[in-house]
Amino acid sequence: MTEFKMPSLGSDMEAGTLVEWLIKPGDRVKRGDIVAVVETQKGAIDVEIFETGVVEQILVPVGETVPVGAVLAIIRTAEEAAAPPAPEPPPSPPAPSTEPSAAAAGAGRARISPAARKRAAELGINLAGVTGSGPGGAVTLDDVEHAAKAARPPADRQAAMRQAIAAAMARSKREIPHYYLGATIDLSRAMAWLQAENERRPITERLLPAALLLKAVALALRQVPELNGFWLDGGFQPSPSAHVGVAISLRGGGLVNPALHDADRRSLGDLMAGLRDLVQRARTGSLRSSEMSDATITVTNLGEQGVDVVYGVIYPPQVALVGFGRIGERAWPVNGRIEPRLTVAATLAADHRASDGHRGGLLLTAVDRLLQEPEKL
Repeated sequence: MTEFKMPSLGSDMEAGTLVEWLIKPGDRVKRGDIVAVVETQKGAIDVEIFETGVVEQILVPVGETVPVGAVLAIIRTAEEAAAPPAPEPPPSPPAPSTEPSAAAAGAGRARISPAARKRAAELGINLAGVTGSGPGGAVTLDDVEHAAKAARPPADRQAAMRQAIAAAMARSKREIPHYYLGATIDLSRAMAWLQAENERRPITERLLPAALLLKAVALALRQVPELNGFWLDGGFQPSPSAHVGVAISLRGGGLVNPALHDADRRSLGDLMAGLRDLVQRARTGSLRSSEMSDATITVTNLGEQGVDVVYGVIYPPQVALVGFGRIGERAWPVNGRIEPRLTVAATLAADHRASDGHRGGLLLTAVDRLLQEPEKL
């Protein structure tokens, strides 16, 4: 038997509320299946399971708030499930009900009209808490509008999120010895290539500069692995994959940094599609637990807000954060002349326990070099 526990979906998370079970005793599950929905300060998260087997027992009922690490269910592993069944135990008290609450039942993923889903995204409404009044319990546009009116005032939601972010960042600055580096990168060639590339792509598949920046960071981590991983139990644990966390602002206030998995191995088109999908799901409250916990480094890009330079704070247990500012024109020396060039300010915040300024400088240099050959990204 193995225990399925409440996962940690961020360093600032202490507890979560079980909104919905998507499994019941006797169900077969496999690694990666979404088995529950958990409400946190950052919204409703689809929780995956990392064992293959059969659900033996549900221990936490819908609606209960439990701390990180609490056992939610017991799973009989695949090997145990293949063994002959043991004699039935004597009768015992019934397990807590796994039936979803009315709110959770109304948020069934397959029973939400497209118009309702779009409007929920616009209003920042978490569909896991909306009761459906349509046929078969479907969530309609009216349901979303009513939920928006009944929701807590945006200021309250924003305050709760801000408190969670503040706790994580206070811990980061208190425990992590930060060092900071910065570099200005000439993006003229990259932007010219991007324009030509987009002209041959359908509108729905066109790339944003963010895709190039994310891919360059992911590839650069291969050269400086000390910046790709986690500081846990007093030591650095490198990650074999570059799961780049993307800082995303939420419409209702607050910030999340879900991971784009294996960003170094994905094509620019796939990375762009993944980024769009991640942003949409972050703002509709349908992120997966692995996306919330797997990021091995964070990239924050505030260029669209007109910010020239970003100095970030590391999101523990990660050991580095890369920031990009606004892409703009500036005077730049070229072959003994001064020319107007498109540039971006790139910064690095890194953990001195895991690396030093020399290694951090190598990362920014690698990002610069990669962006000079955008066709190879």
